[in-house]
Amino acid sequence: MSIEVKNITKLYKDQKALNNVSFKVKDAEIVGFLGPNGAGKSTMMKILTTYIKADEGSASVNNFDVDTEKKEVQTSVGYLPEHNPLYTDLYVKEYLNFNANVYGTPKSRIEEVIELTGLKPEAHKKISQLSKGYRQRVGLANALLHNPDVLILDEPTTGLDPNQLIDIRNLIKSIGKEKTVFLSTHIMQEVEAMCDRVIIINKGEVVADKYLKDLRDGQEQIVIVEFDYRVEDAFILKLPKVKSVKNTYGFVYEITFSTKEDMRSHVFDFAHDNDLKILQLNQKNASLESLFQELTK
Repeated sequence: MSIEVKNITKLYKDQKALNNVSFKVKDAEIVGFLGPNGAGKSTMMKILTTYIKADEGSASVNNFDVDTEKKEVQTSVGYLPEHNPLYTDLYVKEYLNFNANVYGTPKSRIEEVIELTGLKPEAHKKISQLSKGYRQRVGLANALLHNPDVLILDEPTTGLDPNQLIDIRNLIKSIGKEKTVFLSTHIMQEVEAMCDRVIIINKGEVVADKYLKDLRDGQEQIVIVEFDYRVEDAFILKLPKVKSVKNTYGFVYEITFSTKEDMRSHVFDFAHDNDLKILQLNQKNASLESLFQELTK
Protein backbone atom coordinates (compact mmCIF):
# COMPACT_ATOMS: atom_id res chain seq x y z
CA MET A 1 0.00 0.00 0.00
CA SER A 2 1.21 3.51 -0.81
CA ILE A 3 -0.73 5.03 2.08
CA GLU A 4 -2.19 3.26 5.11
CA VAL A 5 -4.05 5.08 7.87
CA LYS A 6 -5.26 3.24 10.98
CA ASN A 7 -7.55 4.77 13.59
CA ILE A 8 -6.03 8.26 13.40
CA THR A 9 -7.36 10.79 15.90
CA LYS A 10 -6.15 14.38 16.18
CA LEU A 11 -7.33 16.93 18.72
CA TYR A 12 -6.86 20.70 18.81
CA LYS A 13 -7.56 21.40 22.48
CA ASP A 14 -11.06 19.95 22.99
CA GLN A 15 -11.98 19.76 19.31
CA LYS A 16 -11.49 16.53 17.36
CA ALA A 17 -10.17 17.44 13.93
CA LEU A 18 -9.94 13.71 13.07
CA ASN A 19 -11.83 10.95 14.83
CA ASN A 20 -10.70 7.34 14.38
CA VAL A 21 -10.00 7.70 10.64
CA SER A 22 -8.85 4.66 8.66
CA PHE A 23 -8.27 4.06 4.93
CA LYS A 24 -5.76 2.62 2.45
CA VAL A 25 -4.54 3.89 -0.91
CA LYS A 26 -3.04 1.49 -3.44
CA ASP A 27 -0.07 2.10 -5.75
CA ALA A 28 -0.68 4.22 -8.89
CA GLU A 29 -4.15 5.29 -7.76
CA ILE A 30 -5.59 8.83 -7.90
CA VAL A 31 -7.76 9.36 -4.83
CA GLY A 32 -9.84 12.46 -4.14
CA PHE A 33 -10.08 13.41 -0.46
CA LEU A 34 -13.23 15.52 -0.08
CA GLY A 35 -14.96 17.33 2.73
CA PRO A 36 -16.38 20.71 3.71
CA ASN A 37 -14.20 23.37 5.28
CA GLY A 38 -13.02 22.25 8.71
CA ALA A 39 -13.65 18.56 8.00
CA GLY A 40 -10.02 17.58 8.69
CA LYS A 41 -8.57 17.24 5.18
CA SER A 42 -5.52 19.46 5.63
CA THR A 43 -4.90 17.99 9.09
CA MET A 44 -4.72 14.49 7.60
CA MET A 45 -2.35 15.64 4.86
CA LYS A 46 -0.08 17.31 7.41
CA ILE A 47 0.04 14.06 9.40
CA LEU A 48 0.87 12.03 6.27
CA THR A 49 3.68 14.44 5.39
CA THR A 50 5.07 14.43 8.98
CA TYR A 51 4.35 18.14 9.60
CA ILE A 52 2.24 17.30 12.65
CA LYS A 53 1.69 14.19 14.79
CA ALA A 54 -1.56 12.39 15.44
CA ASP A 55 -2.72 11.94 19.02
CA GLU A 56 -3.85 8.37 18.44
CA GLY A 57 -3.50 5.74 15.70
CA SER A 58 -0.80 5.15 13.11
CA ALA A 59 -0.07 5.99 9.48
CA SER A 60 2.49 4.93 6.91
CA VAL A 61 3.53 6.11 3.46
CA ASN A 62 5.37 3.64 1.23
CA ASN A 63 5.56 1.38 4.30
CA PHE A 64 7.44 4.07 6.27
CA ASP A 65 5.91 5.08 9.60
CA VAL A 66 5.14 8.81 9.72
CA ASP A 67 6.22 9.05 13.36
CA THR A 68 9.34 6.90 13.51
CA GLU A 69 10.65 7.13 9.91
CA LYS A 70 10.05 10.79 9.11
CA LYS A 71 13.01 11.28 6.80
CA GLU A 72 12.12 8.23 4.70
CA VAL A 73 8.52 9.48 4.42
CA GLN A 74 9.65 12.95 3.39
CA THR A 75 11.97 11.47 0.77
CA SER A 76 9.22 9.34 -0.78
CA VAL A 77 6.50 12.02 -0.77
CA GLY A 78 5.99 15.04 -3.00
CA TYR A 79 3.80 17.60 -1.19
CA LEU A 80 1.99 20.62 -2.58
CA PRO A 81 0.30 22.52 0.29
CA GLU A 82 -2.89 24.53 -0.24
CA HIS A 83 -0.95 27.80 -0.04
CA ASN A 84 1.89 27.03 -2.42
CA PRO A 85 5.04 28.41 -0.70
CA LEU A 86 7.43 29.83 -3.30
CA TYR A 87 10.43 32.16 -3.23
CA THR A 88 8.97 34.63 -5.69
CA ASP A 89 12.18 36.65 -6.05
CA LEU A 90 13.94 33.62 -7.58
CA TYR A 91 13.87 32.53 -11.21
CA VAL A 92 12.08 29.23 -11.91
CA LYS A 93 15.29 27.30 -12.59
CA GLU A 94 17.01 29.02 -9.69
CA TYR A 95 14.24 27.91 -7.31
CA LEU A 96 14.28 24.33 -8.59
CA ASN A 97 18.09 24.27 -8.42
CA PHE A 98 17.94 25.38 -4.77
CA ASN A 99 15.53 22.54 -3.93
CA ALA A 100 17.53 20.02 -5.95
CA ASN A 101 20.48 20.82 -3.67
CA VAL A 102 18.28 20.26 -0.61
CA TYR A 103 17.13 16.86 -1.89
CA GLY A 104 20.50 15.88 -3.30
CA THR A 105 18.81 15.41 -6.67
CA PRO A 106 20.85 15.36 -9.92
CA LYS A 107 20.63 18.68 -11.77
CA SER A 108 19.49 16.84 -14.90
CA ARG A 109 16.19 16.23 -13.11
CA ILE A 110 15.42 19.98 -13.21
CA GLU A 111 15.01 19.98 -16.99
CA GLU A 112 12.92 16.78 -16.76
CA VAL A 113 10.36 18.28 -14.36
CA ILE A 114 10.25 21.55 -16.33
CA GLU A 115 9.38 19.53 -19.43
CA LEU A 116 6.93 17.32 -17.54
CA THR A 117 4.97 20.21 -16.02
CA GLY A 118 4.93 22.37 -19.16
CA LEU A 119 7.07 25.11 -17.60
CA LYS A 120 9.49 25.46 -20.48
CA PRO A 121 7.96 28.66 -21.98
CA GLU A 122 8.17 30.40 -18.57
CA ALA A 123 11.33 28.82 -17.14
CA HIS A 124 13.42 31.95 -17.82
CA LYS A 125 11.15 34.18 -15.68
CA LYS A 126 11.10 35.10 -12.04
CA ILE A 127 8.35 33.32 -10.11
CA SER A 128 6.84 36.72 -9.23
CA GLN A 129 6.17 37.25 -12.96
CA LEU A 130 4.18 34.03 -13.36
CA SER A 131 0.41 33.59 -13.45
CA LYS A 132 -1.37 31.58 -10.76
CA GLY A 133 -1.51 28.58 -13.08
CA TYR A 134 2.22 28.61 -13.77
CA ARG A 135 2.99 29.10 -10.08
CA GLN A 136 1.01 25.91 -9.43
CA ARG A 137 3.14 24.20 -12.08
CA VAL A 138 6.27 25.35 -10.26
CA GLY A 139 4.87 23.86 -7.05
CA LEU A 140 4.14 20.59 -8.82
CA ALA A 141 7.58 20.58 -10.45
CA ASN A 142 9.14 21.03 -7.02
CA ALA A 143 6.98 18.22 -5.57
CA LEU A 144 8.15 15.95 -8.40
CA LEU A 145 11.80 17.03 -8.29
CA HIS A 146 13.06 14.13 -6.16
CA ASN A 147 10.93 11.63 -8.15
CA PRO A 148 8.69 10.57 -5.22
CA ASP A 149 6.37 7.57 -5.38
CA VAL A 150 3.49 9.43 -3.73
CA LEU A 151 2.12 12.91 -4.41
CA ILE A 152 -0.02 14.63 -1.77
CA LEU A 153 -1.75 17.69 -3.19
CA ASP A 154 -3.87 20.01 -1.05
CA GLU A 155 -6.32 22.00 -3.22
CA PRO A 156 -4.03 21.98 -6.29
CA THR A 157 -6.57 23.71 -8.57
CA THR A 158 -7.73 26.52 -6.25
CA GLY A 159 -7.94 29.90 -7.98
CA LEU A 160 -7.22 28.66 -11.50
CA ASP A 161 -9.17 29.80 -14.55
CA PRO A 162 -10.92 27.18 -16.76
CA ASN A 163 -7.97 26.79 -19.15
CA GLN A 164 -5.50 26.44 -16.28
CA LEU A 165 -7.82 23.89 -14.63
CA ILE A 166 -7.75 21.72 -17.74
CA ASP A 167 -3.96 21.92 -17.97
CA ILE A 168 -3.37 21.02 -14.31
CA ARG A 169 -6.03 18.30 -14.46
CA ASN A 170 -4.36 16.67 -17.47
CA LEU A 171 -0.97 16.96 -15.78
CA ILE A 172 -2.22 15.24 -12.61
CA LYS A 173 -3.91 12.48 -14.64
CA SER A 174 -0.66 11.91 -16.51
CA ILE A 175 1.35 11.75 -13.28
CA GLY A 176 -1.21 9.34 -11.81
CA LYS A 177 -0.40 6.71 -14.42
CA GLU A 178 2.88 6.00 -12.62
CA LYS A 179 2.55 7.51 -9.15
CA THR A 180 0.02 7.49 -6.33
CA VAL A 181 -1.82 10.81 -6.11
CA PHE A 182 -3.79 11.77 -2.99
CA LEU A 183 -5.49 15.13 -3.47
CA SER A 184 -8.06 17.33 -1.81
CA THR A 185 -10.37 19.69 -3.68
CA HIS A 186 -13.75 21.39 -3.41
CA ILE A 187 -14.44 21.06 -7.14
CA MET A 188 -16.56 17.93 -7.71
CA GLN A 189 -16.15 18.04 -11.48
CA GLU A 190 -12.39 17.87 -11.05
CA VAL A 191 -12.69 14.76 -8.89
CA GLU A 192 -14.95 13.07 -11.44
CA ALA A 193 -12.54 14.00 -14.23
CA MET A 194 -9.29 12.99 -12.48
CA CYS A 195 -9.85 10.45 -9.73
CA ASP A 196 -10.27 6.68 -9.59
CA ARG A 197 -11.74 6.81 -6.11
CA VAL A 198 -13.17 9.26 -3.60
CA ILE A 199 -12.97 9.39 0.19
CA ILE A 200 -15.41 11.84 1.79
CA ILE A 201 -14.73 13.11 5.29
CA ASN A 202 -17.13 15.11 7.46
CA LYS A 203 -16.55 16.43 10.98
CA GLY A 204 -13.35 14.41 11.22
CA GLU A 205 -14.89 11.07 10.20
CA VAL A 206 -14.91 9.12 6.94
CA VAL A 207 -18.49 9.01 5.67
CA ALA A 208 -17.86 7.46 2.23
CA ASP A 209 -15.10 5.55 0.45
CA LYS A 210 -16.09 4.62 -3.08
CA TYR A 211 -14.61 3.95 -6.51
CA LEU A 212 -16.15 6.39 -8.95
CA LYS A 213 -16.93 3.57 -11.37
CA ASP A 214 -18.98 1.80 -8.69
CA LEU A 215 -20.62 5.08 -7.75
CA ARG A 216 -21.67 5.68 -11.34
CA ASP A 217 -22.85 2.10 -11.88
CA GLY A 218 -24.84 1.87 -8.67
CA GLN A 219 -26.15 5.37 -8.33
CA GLU A 220 -29.69 6.52 -7.94
CA GLN A 221 -31.70 7.95 -10.81
CA ILE A 222 -33.18 11.43 -11.00
CA VAL A 223 -36.14 12.27 -13.25
CA ILE A 224 -36.96 15.89 -14.04
CA VAL A 225 -40.64 16.39 -14.93
CA GLU A 226 -42.74 19.47 -15.61
CA PHE A 227 -46.50 19.18 -15.26
CA ASP A 228 -49.13 21.70 -16.38
CA TYR A 229 -50.08 22.50 -12.79
CA ARG A 230 -48.84 22.04 -9.25
CA VAL A 231 -48.91 18.57 -7.68
CA GLU A 232 -48.59 17.82 -3.97
CA ASP A 233 -45.34 15.99 -3.09
CA ALA A 234 -47.38 13.40 -1.17
CA PHE A 235 -48.99 12.20 -4.41
CA ILE A 236 -45.65 11.89 -6.24
CA LEU A 237 -44.19 9.98 -3.30
CA LYS A 238 -46.70 7.19 -4.04
CA LEU A 239 -44.68 6.31 -7.17
CA PRO A 240 -42.62 3.10 -6.79
CA LYS A 241 -39.05 3.38 -5.47
CA VAL A 242 -39.26 7.15 -4.88
CA LYS A 243 -36.63 8.38 -2.44
CA SER A 244 -37.34 12.12 -2.51
CA VAL A 245 -39.24 14.84 -4.38
CA LYS A 246 -38.18 18.47 -4.81
CA ASN A 247 -40.21 21.21 -6.48
CA THR A 248 -37.32 23.12 -8.08
CA TYR A 249 -39.37 25.95 -9.61
CA GLY A 250 -42.85 26.53 -11.05
CA PHE A 251 -44.37 23.15 -11.87
CA VAL A 252 -41.00 21.43 -12.33
CA TYR A 253 -40.19 18.51 -10.00
CA GLU A 254 -36.96 16.63 -9.40
CA ILE A 255 -37.82 13.06 -8.40
CA THR A 256 -35.07 10.81 -7.04
CA PHE A 257 -35.60 7.06 -7.39
CA SER A 258 -33.55 4.41 -5.55
CA THR A 259 -33.02 2.32 -8.70
CA LYS A 260 -31.12 2.33 -12.00
CA GLU A 261 -34.29 1.28 -13.85
CA ASP A 262 -35.61 3.97 -16.18
CA MET A 263 -38.63 5.28 -14.24
CA ARG A 264 -39.90 7.74 -16.84
CA SER A 265 -42.64 5.36 -17.97
CA HIS A 266 -43.92 5.23 -14.40
CA VAL A 267 -43.99 9.04 -14.26
CA PHE A 268 -45.82 9.09 -17.59
CA ASP A 269 -48.44 6.63 -16.30
CA PHE A 270 -48.79 8.68 -13.11
CA ALA A 271 -49.52 11.80 -15.17
CA HIS A 272 -52.06 9.95 -17.33
CA ASP A 273 -53.88 8.49 -14.33
CA ASN A 274 -54.11 11.92 -12.68
CA ASP A 275 -55.13 13.89 -15.80
CA LEU A 276 -51.82 15.76 -15.88
CA LYS A 277 -50.05 16.99 -18.97
CA ILE A 278 -46.26 16.50 -19.13
CA LEU A 279 -44.46 19.51 -20.59
CA GLN A 280 -40.97 18.01 -20.18
CA LEU A 281 -39.61 14.68 -18.98
CA ASN A 282 -35.86 14.12 -18.65
CA GLN A 283 -33.53 11.76 -16.85
CA LYS A 284 -30.23 12.69 -15.23
CA ASN A 285 -27.67 10.79 -13.19
CA ALA A 286 -27.13 11.47 -9.53
CA SER A 287 -23.80 13.25 -9.25
CA LEU A 288 -20.90 13.05 -6.85
CA GLU A 289 -21.99 16.52 -5.77
CA SER A 290 -25.37 15.13 -4.69
CA LEU A 291 -23.68 12.40 -2.66
CA PHE A 292 -21.35 14.97 -1.09
CA GLN A 293 -24.23 17.24 -0.13
CA GLU A 294 -26.24 14.36 1.31
CA LEU A 295 -23.36 13.11 3.48
CA THR A 296 -22.04 16.48 4.67
CA LYS A 297 -25.15 18.63 5.12
